[in-house]
Formats: sequence, structure tokens, C-alpha cells
Amino acid sequence: MPLLNYTTKVDIYTTIGEIQGCLVKHGARKIMQDYDTEGKPQALCFVIETKFGMRGIKLPANIDAVHKVLSNQKVKCDREQAERVAWRILKDWVEAQMAILESEMVQMDEIFLPYMIGNGGGTFYELYQSNQLQIGEAR
Repeated sequence: MPLLNYTTKVDIYTTIGEIQGCLVKHGARKIMQDYDTEGKPQALCFVIETKFGMRGIKLPANIDAVHKVLSNQKVKCDREQAERVAWRILKDWVEAQMAILESEMVQMDEIFLPYMIGNGGGTFYELYQSNQLQIGEAR
């Protein structure tokens, strides 16, 4: 079965606006976008309040990965369609996470911890991947 939203026609900027609205409704501050060298959005960056102060979050849209998966699934897809699909998937994910937040099962920083930006500019997940964040083995 093809990826979620593989047939979307919704413009990426409409989707990004929807994501931003959802984040602001739930307390995000100072939202901005990172762009690639061609001027295409590649990540949504924002700040959230935590009990330890304001923290930056970088939520990436990996267009190349989505394009590759759709191609492997034999879905006729150009780069623009992969962009639309990637951003729609992120929107759906953010909306689902905000529903869990509203249920009070989690905190905002708990949801976005893998995407939280450290002092060096990398995300928590990137630090973990580069073995700069040590987590003991499960026993």
C-alpha cells in the first residue's frame, strides 16, 4: 500500500501554514522555516516553553526519502508531489501528537525531544546517532 497522503494535491505552503497554526495553538513560539539551496522548505523550526526554559525544535521534511519510497512503491511521483506528501505526513503526525498532548498523557517537550536542538545546533536524535549521547543497553 502506498504512503499516507500519496495522492495529495494540497500545496506545501498551505500545509506548512496548517502545521504552524496547530503548533501555535499548543504553545509554540518564534516559528521559522529552513530552506535548501533551491529555496524549498526543508524543516520547520520553532521554540517551545519547557520547565527548563525555552527550547528550539527542528522538525525536518525528508523529501528525498519520501520520493525514494514512493518510487519503490511504483507510485508515479515527481519531486513536487514528494514534497506535498512529506509535508502532509508531517501535518498529520503533528495533529496526532497534539491530540495526545491535549489528553494530558505527555508534555510538549516529551513529544518533540528527538527534534530538540542542543547547544551545538544538532538535534537530540542526531547526537544519539553520532554516539555523542550515551544511553545504556536495555537489560
